[in-house]
Amino acid sequence: MLEVRPGLYLGGAAAVAEPDHLRQAGITAVLTVDSEEPDFRSGAGMEGLRSLFVWALDKPETDLLSHLDRCVAFISQARAEGRAVLVHCHAGISRSVAVITAFMMKTDQFTFEKAYENLQTIKPEANFIFVCSYRMNEGFEWQLKLYQAMGYEVDTSSAIYKQYRLQKVTEKYPELQNLPQELFAVDPTTISQGLKDGILYKCRKCRRSLFRSSSILDHNEGSGPIAFAHKRVTPSFTLTAGSQAQCTSYFIEPVQWMESSLLGVMDGQLLCPKCNAKLGSFNWYGEQCSCGRWITPAFQIHKNRVDEMKMLPVLGSQTRKT
Repeated sequence: MLEVRPGLYLGGAAAVAEPDHLRQAGITAVLTVDSEEPDFRSGAGMEGLRSLFVWALDKPETDLLSHLDRCVAFISQARAEGRAVLVHCHAGISRSVAVITAFMMKTDQFTFEKAYENLQTIKPEANFIFVCSYRMNEGFEWQLKLYQAMGYEVDTSSAIYKQYRLQKVTEKYPELQNLPQELFAVDPTTISQGLKDGILYKCRKCRRSLFRSSSILDHNEGSGPIAFAHKRVTPSFTLTAGSQAQCTSYFIEPVQWMESSLLGVMDGQLLCPKCNAKLGSFNWYGEQCSCGRWITPAFQIHKNRVDEMKMLPVLGSQTRKT
């Protein structure tokens, strides 16, 4: 085991194989991030031990991000109660390192790079045997950078998390027999009360409500025309003097009315569910925005096919943005 902070330990499966190891270090809380849950019931002297098990494989595609809030809260609460905490996985070099790094990021408001570097420089005491060549897999590194971008809290309503969730589903598609229902935003036509965000997008042809502004997944502008050089064609973007290409589409999270069109196919058109007018397209492998940025997966609605409607705060009526 390695003591990374006073009363906070990092280790592998060997650290929990013998209860004596825990007792000697005064550990009374254990967070396991592994594919097998340790059995503490048979350990003498383990009365009062607090434990949390998070099932996770040490693979880049494993979703560890969704568990970080729970893991960090467990460590924080245990330490606040004066408990010594062990965070471990099987080898103690990737999953447990990722969780400890997340804890340091949130506690000290460190960037991912600073927290990870800080952890790498900690040396074991002479009476502990620990291999310091640990390195988390690249998938966990990416997830911790997203954790930082969300302000050290997993905000499931943020565009960052929604895009991450879609990418995770894409890794399993089309093997999935059914798409998770939580993947889809609520169809705005099923909402009887006023919109919380006050902005709604409707089909320009038939006025059917399609999606809310909270479903838009913003992205950084791409490199503009140079991104299309390999196509030898001029993309349909708008240029202003001294600026890059402007986005001519909204890239959004899937909405409930799209479900029947998405299942079982990799790409296709997105049509208005009421009048069948073409709104845009989707592709699980991704599509390129007019600004040059590649979006994966892509659910693209052309801006010239929809109208933006804003709710008046007092009267609750709608105004059309021109």
